[in-house]
Order: sequence, then C-alpha cells, then structure tokens
Amino acid sequence: MAEKLRVGIVGCGSFAKNFVPLFQNHPHVEYVCVTDLMPARAQEYHEKFGVDVVSTYEEMLKSDVNCIAVFVQRHLHGPIVIKALEAGKHVYCAVPMASTIEECKRIVELVKEKHLTYMMGETCYYYPCACFCRKMYKEGRFGKFVYGASQYYHDIAEFDFLVETEGYRWRQAAAGLPPFLYPTHSFGMILSSVDAHVVKLSCMGYRDTEDDNIYGEGKNDWNNPYSNMYALCQLSNGGTARVTEARRIGVFKPSSYISAVYGTKAGYEYSNAQHLFVEAPGKEKAKLTDVSDLVNPREMTEHKNDPDFKEQVANAAWSWSSTAPIQYTDHLPESFKDLPNGHMATHKLLIDDFCRAAYENKLPVVDAWTAARYTIPGIVAVESAYQGGVLMDVPDLGDSPADWERIDTKTEA
Repeated sequence: MAEKLRVGIVGCGSFAKNFVPLFQNHPHVEYVCVTDLMPARAQEYHEKFGVDVVSTYEEMLKSDVNCIAVFVQRHLHGPIVIKALEAGKHVYCAVPMASTIEECKRIVELVKEKHLTYMMGETCYYYPCACFCRKMYKEGRFGKFVYGASQYYHDIAEFDFLVETEGYRWRQAAAGLPPFLYPTHSFGMILSSVDAHVVKLSCMGYRDTEDDNIYGEGKNDWNNPYSNMYALCQLSNGGTARVTEARRIGVFKPSSYISAVYGTKAGYEYSNAQHLFVEAPGKEKAKLTDVSDLVNPREMTEHKNDPDFKEQVANAAWSWSSTAPIQYTDHLPESFKDLPNGHMATHKLLIDDFCRAAYENKLPVVDAWTAARYTIPGIVAVESAYQGGVLMDVPDLGDSPADWERIDTKTEA
C-alpha cells in the first residue's frame, strides 16, 4: 500500500494560502505543516487552517514529512528545492523551477537519482487556451506547426513589491527581477500546445524609463534595466514562436494567454473574449469556428450578452475559479468539490496531479524535465537581451525517462 503524504509547506505568503485547503482535503494527504522566516505569518496559517508550525526549514527537512511544497519568492526556489530532494522528499514547487541552468540540472539529476516525484506548479499548462490548442494539435487539426505567440502581461503596478516587510527589500530583491527569470507562464503555454522545446532564441528588452527606481543598472539586485522582454524562438519541431514577458505594459487582464497558433492546415486566434479556430485546407474555402464558448470559463459565457461584457473581461471578471468546458476535471476528488479554486480554475488540477503522482511515485504532468524546458529558455533569454539580442543556443536536458510511469495526463475534455 502506498504511503500517505505528509506535506510541509515552505512560505506562508499571500499565494500559498490558496493551496493549504487543497492539500488538507486531498484523499492521499494525512498531514500538513508550515514554516516561514517570519513566525507571525506561520502563526496566522496555524490559526486560519489549523496546521502545525515548524520553526525552521531545516527542522522540517529532518521531520517525517515526505513532501515539501515551496511557495517562497520566485528567485529562491532552486536552492530550497535542491535541499528537499537531497533530504529524500517529493517536491511541489511554485514557478519557476530555478534561476540558473546549473540549479535546473541539479534538480533533474536528483529527481532521477533518487526517483522522487517533482512537479512545477505551472498554472498555464492547464489554461483553457493551452488545453484547446493542445487538443487541436494532437488531433492533427493544425497540421505542421508554423508559428505561435504567447505572453504573460503583468504590470508591476499590480504587485505588492513596493511594500517593505520587516526589513525585506522587496523593490531591490524581487520587483526588479528580469522578466524572463519568471518565464514559465508564457513558455509553458505555447510549448505544451505544440509538443516542442526551444532550440535557439534571440531576446530584446525594453529599457525602462519610469522614475520609481525599480528597473535600471544599480537599482535592483539583478542590475536589470529591462521591464519587458521579447524572445523570438526556434522550436524543435521546426516552427517559430514569439514569447513575451512584460512588467510595464498598459493592460490589466487577462495576463496569460496564447494570442495565436498557426499550422499548415489551421490557425487559432484570441483577443479579449473571442477565440477563433480557422481551418483552410488546400484551396478550399476557409472554415471559421467561434470556439469561445468552449474555451471561456462557464461563468464568463453566462454573461456574454451583458452590455459591458468585454470591459468586464478586460478587468479579469470570471477568470479565477470558473472552469471552461475544454478543461478536463472529471478526475478531481469529491473532497475538492466545494473548495476555492484559482488562476483560471487550475489550482485543484495542480494539487491533484501532484498528490496522485507523489502517492504513486509516478511522473506528474509538469515533471522535472518538462519544467526545465519551460524555465531554461528564459534564463538564456535574459543573457541574450543583456548582449543586445544575440542568437543563442538553448540547452536541453532531454525527455523524462521512458521507463518511469506517468499519471493519467488527460487535461482537455
């Protein structure tokens, strides 16, 4: 009989609180505890969720928890995950995988060596737009992939990085992070949709000129002047993709989406709430299908005749907990039914996939090898931008082991 999961959550910020109830209520989990460098925040979790508090991460690694869930700041993931794997723990980690190629390689090495389950919690793999494009590609409807574009538009004004908390230097340590060191939303959508990885890329950056001292040489721990970065990528399947990470951009929501995928037989285009699929085989008349009701969240579709519908969509209405018909959710446990969801209804999918994989010691959907393919291109893109857009090779850590069984990977209905 498989061992029940005992989960230690690292980082008690505003994001992790969305996942504690999901871990607590998953049928494969029997125990959840937390730790944070700020004891008061861990105590808040104890009072809110009834979880035990462990004084330090080091103590947590010495305990009998068999899973570590990492929700600390994005640039700190690599070393924390490596310590957990070295201690023999399964790992769920919020995105990105790490901030250096060396850290990504070490994580993959440890996962393979110790045969541990590692999953990167990439929400956008499960986004309706990715599910739809993946389904069309698998069915051969696109034909051969030619070109696609995906982006993560998240203006810096939407973050709480301007708040100094107990001496932590948010502005310098977190806000000024090069956009492509948080690359997996944009890369994850397009790469998962067309079953490919990046071979080469060239990246250009937008040199920020605002006066809030977030971006610029000497203004952050990264010496980073770029608030926006744009990469043109050659993919392993012969196609090309434009991938964007932008933090200074005059748009609110939706922030993560595929704007286009084109193949030799068909194309997909998205804008605001409209999703179009156009098939044009040979010299025949093109067939246009509006697939918006399939790809949009159900609650969004219920309001599509509202007079302010498009404005509501632009302001993130109905994009948090409501599922879309294209998303496959039949496998979710009954215990999740009345729990909160989030990020285009992906939180439940994320935690269920990890818990099933760790419980059965199988590969999850976004395993270590897949996570590396979504993360490393961003690390290379930053270097390319710093060198003025030079074309650079992107290291690939290969496919996941063929003899390691994977959980049921159906994500699209």
